[in-house]
Formats: sequence, structure tokens, C-alpha cells
Amino acid sequence: MAGLDLNLPDVLAEVAAAFAAYEQALVTNDVAVLDQLFWVSPHTIRYGATESLYGYAEIQAFRAARPSTGLDRTLRNTVITTFGRDMATANTEFERNGRIGRQSQTWMRTAEGWRVVSAHVSFLAA
Repeated sequence: MAGLDLNLPDVLAEVAAAFAAYEQALVTNDVAVLDQLFWVSPHTIRYGATESLYGYAEIQAFRAARPSTGLDRTLRNTVITTFGRDMATANTEFERNGRIGRQSQTWMRTAEGWRVVSAHVSFLAA
């Protein structure tokens, strides 16, 4: 697309740092950071491996109630792409307990910083 600035180095570094903070919070079950990194909006969506969550409140309630053990995982094939200065996607594959999964996130720059506005997590069939 003409005029679209893909992967500006400074923006890519910002999103990569936000993605890394999310991953660290995920595997350590730092619910406060996980909550902080999602856009506080009824328009935020997270499709999980077993749940469909609509709006920040549902995502926050899920995070508060989920088990806090067995969260370690190994990432591979992570691809972060930025579009201009305010939108980005982050996609990765992960392995947890011998299962392979995929995660995708759409990130948006807000006044508070980078926030996930849409996320999807799924596992490949065994």
C-alpha cells in the first residue's frame, strides 16, 4: 500500500517490548499487567482455546479466575508487524505441555500506551 509505513524501527521496538511484557506477565500469571495491556473497552475481544470473551470486563474476569500454574511455554515463529505509528499485529506459535498452539494479537497505540484490542488463542489438533 502506497504511503503505509511498515515496521518503522522505533514503533517495532515499542510493540516488541509490549509483546515481551505480555508474555512475561502471561507465564508468571501477573494479572495486573495482563489487565493493563488490554484496551479497556466493550469492543475488545479475546477468543481463547475454550472461551469467547467480549469486552474488557469479561477478559478481566477470565484472567482473575483462571488457574495460575502450568503456564510456561516456548514461543517460536513470532512475527510482529507494525502499520504506521498506531497499529500492529503480533502472531506466534507456542508449545505448552507437548501441545502446539497459536496466538494472534492486534495492538493499538492509546493515550496509555500499546494495548491489545483483539486476541485469539487456539491449539492445533493433537
